Amino acid sequence: MIAQSDFEKAEKLFDQKKWEQAKPLFEIHLKISPSDLKTIEYLGDIAGHLQNWDNCIYYYNKLKTLKPSEANYWYKYGGGLGMKASLKKNMESLRMVYKAQEAFEKAIELNKKHIDARHALVTLYLRLPGIFGGSERKAQKYSDELMSLSKVDGYLSQGYIDEYFDRNKKAEISYIKAHEIGNSKTTFQKLYNLYLNKLKDKTKATKLKEQFEK
Repeated sequence: MIAQSDFEKAEKLFDQKKWEQAKPLFEIHLKISPSDLKTIEYLGDIAGHLQNWDNCIYYYNKLKTLKPSEANYWYKYGGGLGMKASLKKNMESLRMVYKAQEAFEKAIELNKKHIDARHALVTLYLRLPGIFGGSERKAQKYSDELMSLSKVDGYLSQGYIDEYFDRNKKAEISYIKAHEIGNSKTTFQKLYNLYLNKLKDKTKATKLKEQFEK
Protein backbone atom coordinates (compact mmCIF):
# COMPACT_ATOMS: atom_id res chain seq x y z
CA MET A 1 0.00 0.00 0.00
CA ILE A 2 2.84 2.37 0.81
CA ALA A 3 4.51 1.70 -2.55
CA GLN A 4 1.20 2.23 -4.32
CA SER A 5 0.58 5.56 -2.58
CA ASP A 6 4.09 6.67 -3.53
CA PHE A 7 3.37 5.70 -7.14
CA GLU A 8 0.13 7.68 -7.12
CA LYS A 9 1.94 10.65 -5.60
CA ALA A 10 4.58 10.37 -8.34
CA GLU A 11 1.88 10.34 -11.01
CA LYS A 12 0.33 13.49 -9.59
CA LEU A 13 3.71 15.22 -9.55
CA PHE A 14 4.27 14.10 -13.14
CA ASP A 15 0.90 15.53 -14.20
CA GLN A 16 1.93 18.80 -12.51
CA LYS A 17 5.18 18.73 -14.56
CA LYS A 18 7.27 18.47 -11.38
CA TRP A 19 9.69 16.10 -13.04
CA GLU A 20 12.52 16.31 -10.50
CA GLN A 21 10.18 15.52 -7.63
CA ALA A 22 8.43 12.65 -9.38
CA LYS A 23 11.64 10.97 -10.56
CA PRO A 24 12.94 9.52 -7.25
CA LEU A 25 9.49 8.18 -6.35
CA PHE A 26 9.24 6.32 -9.65
CA GLU A 27 12.79 5.03 -9.16
CA ILE A 28 11.82 3.59 -5.77
CA HIS A 29 8.80 1.92 -7.33
CA LEU A 30 10.96 0.48 -10.12
CA LYS A 31 13.21 -1.21 -7.55
CA ILE A 32 10.14 -2.94 -6.16
CA SER A 33 8.71 -3.77 -9.62
CA PRO A 34 11.67 -3.79 -12.05
CA SER A 35 9.58 -4.83 -15.06
CA ASP A 36 6.67 -2.44 -14.54
CA LEU A 37 6.16 -0.93 -17.98
CA LYS A 38 4.27 2.15 -16.81
CA THR A 39 6.99 3.12 -14.33
CA ILE A 40 9.72 2.65 -16.93
CA GLU A 41 7.77 4.76 -19.39
CA TYR A 42 7.30 7.54 -16.84
CA LEU A 43 11.04 7.56 -16.13
CA GLY A 44 11.80 7.67 -19.86
CA ASP A 45 9.35 10.55 -20.31
CA ILE A 46 10.90 12.44 -17.38
CA ALA A 47 14.39 11.93 -18.81
CA GLY A 48 13.09 13.37 -22.08
CA HIS A 49 11.55 16.40 -20.38
CA LEU A 50 14.85 16.98 -18.56
CA GLN A 51 16.76 16.46 -21.85
CA ASN A 52 18.79 13.64 -20.37
CA TRP A 53 18.90 11.72 -23.62
CA ASP A 54 21.11 8.86 -22.40
CA ASN A 55 18.62 7.95 -19.67
CA CYS A 56 15.74 8.55 -22.06
CA ILE A 57 17.20 6.06 -24.54
CA TYR A 58 17.99 3.60 -21.74
CA TYR A 59 14.42 3.47 -20.43
CA TYR A 60 12.74 3.40 -23.83
CA ASN A 61 15.10 0.66 -24.99
CA LYS A 62 14.11 -1.29 -21.87
CA LEU A 63 10.44 -0.79 -22.75
CA LYS A 64 10.74 -2.09 -26.30
CA THR A 65 12.83 -5.02 -25.08
CA LEU A 66 10.24 -6.01 -22.50
CA LYS A 67 7.33 -5.53 -24.92
CA PRO A 68 8.59 -5.45 -28.53
CA SER A 69 5.04 -5.59 -29.92
CA GLU A 70 4.16 -2.08 -28.63
CA ALA A 71 4.57 0.44 -31.46
CA ASN A 72 4.73 3.49 -29.23
CA TYR A 73 7.74 2.15 -27.33
CA TRP A 74 9.66 1.92 -30.60
CA TYR A 75 8.53 5.43 -31.52
CA LYS A 76 9.70 6.87 -28.21
CA TYR A 77 13.02 5.00 -28.45
CA GLY A 78 13.56 6.46 -31.91
CA GLY A 79 12.70 9.92 -30.61
CA GLY A 80 15.30 9.69 -27.85
CA LEU A 81 17.95 8.58 -30.33
CA GLY A 82 17.04 11.37 -32.72
CA MET A 83 17.28 14.03 -30.02
CA LYS A 84 20.69 12.80 -28.85
CA ALA A 85 21.91 12.58 -32.45
CA SER A 86 20.89 16.20 -33.07
CA LEU A 87 23.40 17.42 -30.45
CA LYS A 88 26.45 16.36 -32.45
CA LYS A 89 27.42 15.96 -36.08
CA ASN A 90 29.69 12.93 -36.28
CA MET A 91 29.62 9.28 -37.34
CA GLU A 92 28.26 8.17 -33.97
CA SER A 93 25.29 10.55 -34.30
CA LEU A 94 24.71 9.31 -37.85
CA ARG A 95 24.51 5.74 -36.58
CA MET A 96 21.95 6.89 -34.03
CA VAL A 97 19.91 8.55 -36.79
CA TYR A 98 19.82 5.27 -38.72
CA LYS A 99 18.72 3.43 -35.56
CA ALA A 100 16.04 6.08 -35.01
CA GLN A 101 14.85 5.61 -38.60
CA GLU A 102 14.59 1.85 -38.06
CA ALA A 103 12.68 2.39 -34.80
CA PHE A 104 10.16 4.73 -36.44
CA GLU A 105 9.66 2.30 -39.30
CA LYS A 106 9.19 -0.53 -36.79
CA ALA A 107 6.52 1.53 -35.02
CA ILE A 108 4.66 1.91 -38.33
CA GLU A 109 5.06 -1.80 -39.08
CA LEU A 110 3.43 -2.60 -35.72
CA ASN A 111 0.77 0.11 -36.00
CA LYS A 112 -0.15 0.93 -39.60
CA LYS A 113 -1.88 4.14 -38.46
CA HIS A 114 0.94 5.53 -36.31
CA ILE A 115 0.80 9.29 -36.94
CA ASP A 116 3.74 10.52 -34.86
CA ALA A 117 6.24 8.06 -36.31
CA ARG A 118 5.41 9.34 -39.80
CA HIS A 119 5.86 12.97 -38.69
CA ALA A 120 9.24 11.96 -37.25
CA LEU A 121 10.29 10.35 -40.53
CA VAL A 122 9.26 13.45 -42.50
CA THR A 123 11.55 15.51 -40.26
CA LEU A 124 14.36 12.94 -40.35
CA TYR A 125 14.49 12.66 -44.15
CA LEU A 126 14.44 16.44 -44.58
CA ARG A 127 17.26 17.05 -42.13
CA LEU A 128 19.43 14.10 -43.11
CA PRO A 129 21.99 15.12 -45.78
CA GLY A 130 21.37 13.61 -49.20
CA ILE A 131 24.68 11.77 -49.13
CA PHE A 132 23.42 9.86 -46.09
CA GLY A 133 19.98 9.04 -47.48
CA GLY A 134 17.95 12.17 -46.83
CA SER A 135 15.63 13.43 -49.54
CA GLU A 136 12.47 15.44 -50.05
CA ARG A 137 10.99 12.55 -52.02
CA LYS A 138 11.25 10.22 -49.00
CA ALA A 139 9.80 12.88 -46.70
CA GLN A 140 6.95 13.44 -49.16
CA LYS A 141 6.12 9.72 -49.14
CA TYR A 142 5.35 9.84 -45.42
CA SER A 143 3.54 13.15 -45.77
CA ASP A 144 1.28 11.53 -48.38
CA GLU A 145 0.62 8.65 -45.99
CA LEU A 146 -0.29 11.15 -43.27
CA MET A 147 -2.72 12.84 -45.65
CA SER A 148 -4.53 9.55 -46.18
CA LEU A 149 -4.71 8.90 -42.41
CA SER A 150 -5.48 12.41 -41.13
CA LYS A 151 -6.04 15.54 -43.23
CA VAL A 152 -4.82 17.80 -40.42
CA ASP A 153 -1.56 15.90 -40.05
CA GLY A 154 -1.18 15.64 -43.82
CA TYR A 155 -1.49 19.40 -44.30
CA LEU A 156 0.80 20.09 -41.32
CA SER A 157 3.51 17.83 -42.73
CA GLN A 158 3.13 19.28 -46.23
CA GLY A 159 3.40 22.77 -44.78
CA TYR A 160 6.50 21.74 -42.87
CA ILE A 161 8.15 20.38 -46.03
CA ASP A 162 7.42 23.58 -47.98
CA GLU A 163 8.52 25.77 -45.08
CA TYR A 164 11.77 23.80 -44.79
CA PHE A 165 12.60 24.68 -48.41
CA ASP A 166 11.44 28.31 -47.98
CA ARG A 167 8.39 27.79 -50.15
CA ASN A 168 6.57 29.87 -47.61
CA LYS A 169 3.50 30.87 -49.64
CA LYS A 170 2.82 27.21 -50.38
CA ALA A 171 3.38 26.41 -46.70
CA GLU A 172 0.83 29.08 -45.80
CA ILE A 173 -1.83 27.36 -47.94
CA SER A 174 -1.24 24.00 -46.22
CA TYR A 175 -1.14 25.48 -42.72
CA ILE A 176 -4.37 27.41 -43.37
CA LYS A 177 -6.08 24.18 -44.44
CA ALA A 178 -4.74 22.37 -41.36
CA HIS A 179 -5.98 25.16 -39.08
CA GLU A 180 -9.40 25.27 -40.73
CA ILE A 181 -9.84 21.57 -40.00
CA GLY A 182 -8.09 21.27 -36.63
CA ASN A 183 -8.40 24.73 -35.08
CA SER A 184 -5.99 23.56 -32.36
CA LYS A 185 -3.08 25.12 -30.52
CA THR A 186 -0.72 23.18 -32.79
CA THR A 187 -2.30 24.31 -36.06
CA PHE A 188 -2.52 27.89 -34.80
CA GLN A 189 1.13 27.93 -33.72
CA LYS A 190 2.41 26.63 -37.05
CA LEU A 191 0.53 29.26 -39.05
CA TYR A 192 1.23 32.05 -36.56
CA ASN A 193 4.98 31.33 -36.55
CA LEU A 194 5.03 31.25 -40.35
CA TYR A 195 3.39 34.66 -40.54
CA LEU A 196 5.59 36.16 -37.88
CA ASN A 197 9.00 34.63 -38.63
CA LYS A 198 9.01 33.65 -42.30
CA LEU A 199 6.49 35.83 -44.13
CA LYS A 200 7.13 38.78 -41.79
CA ASP A 201 3.45 39.65 -41.87
CA LYS A 202 2.53 40.98 -38.41
CA THR A 203 -0.93 42.01 -39.58
CA LYS A 204 -1.90 38.45 -40.52
CA ALA A 205 -0.26 37.10 -37.37
CA THR A 206 -2.17 39.50 -35.13
CA LYS A 207 -5.48 38.84 -36.88
CA LEU A 208 -4.98 35.07 -36.60
CA LYS A 209 -4.21 35.35 -32.89
CA GLU A 210 -7.27 37.50 -32.23
CA GLN A 211 -9.52 35.04 -34.04
CA PHE A 212 -8.03 32.03 -32.26
CA GLU A 213 -8.36 33.58 -28.79
CA LYS A 214 -12.02 34.56 -29.24
